[in-house]
Amino acid sequence: MFAVMKTGGKQYRVTSGDVLRVEKIAAEAGDKVQFNDVLLVGGTVGTPLVDGAGVQAEVIDQIKGPKTIKFVKRRRKHSSKRTRGHRQQLTLVRITDILEKGADKSGVKAAVGGAGFAAAAGGAAAAAPKKVKKAAAKPAETTEAKAEPKKAAAKSDGDDLKQLSGVGPALEKKLHEAGVTTFAQIAAWTEADIAAMDEKLSFKGRIEREGWVDQAKELAK
Repeated sequence: MFAVMKTGGKQYRVTSGDVLRVEKIAAEAGDKVQFNDVLLVGGTVGTPLVDGAGVQAEVIDQIKGPKTIKFVKRRRKHSSKRTRGHRQQLTLVRITDILEKGADKSGVKAAVGGAGFAAAAGGAAAAAPKKVKKAAAKPAETTEAKAEPKKAAAKSDGDDLKQLSGVGPALEKKLHEAGVTTFAQIAAWTEADIAAMDEKLSFKGRIEREGWVDQAKELAK
């Protein structure tokens, strides 16, 4: 009997005994996990998932995929180039059992990505969240005058980021909201900082494409 399951955004056709490399799941070698997103098992097709079906597997090892190199060079007034390597984290698993029914009562923990562990599969209630102590409420400001000087100070201390190529009032506002107000901050960005800001503000490579770091170094002098 075979099943089609989904994990890490990919689908796999599996039978008992198969060894797979899947996107990293939170488990250690020797752990038993259960994949609950089953699209097809035996002759039953899910809508989209098959109720009560599951694929159980044993974790063999945590591994990394082959290294890939990405090189980007842009010929512009402020040219830029970047070399970046990546090795995808993977988990090696061996399929041990395919359940058409009863997976929700098997007691085997669900396979989840990241560093966290899921509660036991089978619809068991997730672990109760830790209680967070509420901080004592601070007395409200007596007047709004106290907040105004702070805003004014921020504006006076910051640089005119609109001098950067491609930055207008709307984009400058986004940068301010992200805590970026000076050329010195941008000039000190590392590749990791650039990637994080691209992701946070959906710049889609604009920082490197426009050469903001090089421009900021010149403007900060």
